[in-house]
Amino acid sequence: MKMGFETLGLRLVLSLILLPVLVSGYLQKSSPNQIPPSNQQNIVKQNSLLEIGRPVRQAAFPQSSSELKIISYNIRWRGGEELRSLIELFRHDEEIGGAGILGLQEVDRNKKRTQQTNTVRLIADELGFNYAWTAPPAAKPNDEEGTGVAILSPYPLSNVQRIVLPHEGPSNRRRVALGATITIRNVDIRAYTVHSETRISVGRKLEQMQAVLKDLALYPATMPALVLGDLNTWEPSAVKKTRKLFTQENFQTPLDDQPTFYRRILLFPLKLKLDWIWLRNLEAVSSGIDRKISLSDHWPLWCIVKMKDNQPAS
Repeated sequence: MKMGFETLGLRLVLSLILLPVLVSGYLQKSSPNQIPPSNQQNIVKQNSLLEIGRPVRQAAFPQSSSELKIISYNIRWRGGEELRSLIELFRHDEEIGGAGILGLQEVDRNKKRTQQTNTVRLIADELGFNYAWTAPPAAKPNDEEGTGVAILSPYPLSNVQRIVLPHEGPSNRRRVALGATITIRNVDIRAYTVHSETRISVGRKLEQMQAVLKDLALYPATMPALVLGDLNTWEPSAVKKTRKLFTQENFQTPLDDQPTFYRRILLFPLKLKLDWIWLRNLEAVSSGIDRKISLSDHWPLWCIVKMKDNQPAS
């Protein structure tokens, strides 16, 4: 009975935490007309829910490096000066600076709460990265789309795939994942950024993860791959079952079960394991959670992997 009481209490606390987010609303419908004319030639593809683009100026990146830094961060719709601070961290921070693959969650596009900014395009232009962004369908016809996910890299992106995850959350809310193939020298890496639903059963959360693995199954089993993001595994059983699911699919994680989310409720700190980096056919040489960064209620995750030139591009 003790475990059941703890789980019930955790569910109640989490519901109180999420209530302001759930009722914050969808305030401004995104519009392609928000793109400045000077940047229009850099947009490869844009529609209401999928955008793929190039930076104004492409970043130079070492072509002979044998290591690659991977970052996952739920930025919780940062905007304004906080977004500028985040970009500087992506440039210079000892732990999350200098990424070769950057996966983000809760990334706004042209929303009132983030000053009508196309967040991912601003980050891409400032860092000189290629990018892809997507968002879930709106719960109602006249609603703004939900907050999105993004993949950014100085290396080319191809085979970009938007994945609407199964199972609705509260008020018909949907979530998405985004997949892309990133070509680094002669190696293709299949990368996914995921933002799973919070308030659904653990079994349905696993089915959301399986939707991502189903897309990955379309590619060779020998292909290096990574799945990162906010899987919202706040229940202890969700952490255990997520680990089992990915391990069975030949993935490994360089990070243990340390918390990646922090929020204080009155005088009580709440720490949860929500975010992951999963690797297949990639060897992690170092990793960490950058807890000195407090721009979001999540902490960014990072790892450095070895690159092998003898893995041919698919």
